[in-house]
Amino acid sequence: MKRMLFVALLAGSSLVLSPLCRGALAAEGEIIDGIAAIVNGEVITYSQVRGLVAPRERLLKSQFKGEELAKQLKAAREAALKDLIDRQLIVQSFIKEKFELPDHFVEERVNDLIRDSFGGDRQAFIKTLQAQNYTLTEFKKHEKESIIVQAMRSKNVKPATIIPPGKITEYYNKHRAEFTAKEEVKLRMIMIPTHAAEGNAAAQKAIAEEILGKLADGAPFDRMAQIYSEDSTRDLGGDWGWIERKTLAAPLEKVAFNLPPGRASHVIELGPNYYILKVDEKRGGETPSLAKLRPEIEKKLMQEESQRQQEIWLAGLRQKAYIRTF
Repeated sequence: MKRMLFVALLAGSSLVLSPLCRGALAAEGEIIDGIAAIVNGEVITYSQVRGLVAPRERLLKSQFKGEELAKQLKAAREAALKDLIDRQLIVQSFIKEKFELPDHFVEERVNDLIRDSFGGDRQAFIKTLQAQNYTLTEFKKHEKESIIVQAMRSKNVKPATIIPPGKITEYYNKHRAEFTAKEEVKLRMIMIPTHAAEGNAAAQKAIAEEILGKLADGAPFDRMAQIYSEDSTRDLGGDWGWIERKTLAAPLEKVAFNLPPGRASHVIELGPNYYILKVDEKRGGETPSLAKLRPEIEKKLMQEESQRQQEIWLAGLRQKAYIRTF
């Protein structure tokens, strides 16, 4: 009965090519082998680690250089080795509990892969394996392990079905900033610089005040910017487009994000320059209600609970095992 129940669990497993097999198929170049870890007498090799991590390594090499690349590669390889150790522990637990996996499950999985990914051409599949120095026997072994791992996780990690309302509310209050839409303003700016060597600060401030008066009388802000501003956006009528917080110096940011849309600021003195700001539009800054976010938060908390249960299960397997890494 125990074995039959486990077969029922296997029947619900999705037929997806495992990450380990995908990594091995995608591995580049010749790998120098050696022992990466021993798990209760079973060996995990460096080639297995490299096979699993190869796609991730290619991505990292396109994103990082030098010391940062070395750091990222080390972390990726350590994570891959940890995954392989956990995988071995799960397979060993499957054997210890005297479960069995009929051979036809693996054959069906391979046949489905050939049908879906190779158009039913078995020879093309075999040639792909050979091109990567990967045998059909090795492939079947890894697919068998993949099925076992998936089924054992289903058996030992029960999905959470109910999250207490209080936990949802607590999560919402703690993570409000994450749910709040990014606050932005559509900004225009006029900058009047002073030149200390010429001693004209008072004259330049007078010009800024004159511009402010013209704006109050209805002069177009973009036209005033084109005439007077020495900011880099002068030819655009002082248009900075949409900006978010931390874009401007703090005194300018404070004014910009407190200005009502359509209104010009007072003259702002900052360093050697004078500024006049105008906000055309505002957006963001709103936080969706708890009622709207409840399904999203509940789903996330369920996933976190499943991950927590899985880690407890795996920690138990690790505690009882002899594991040595090299």
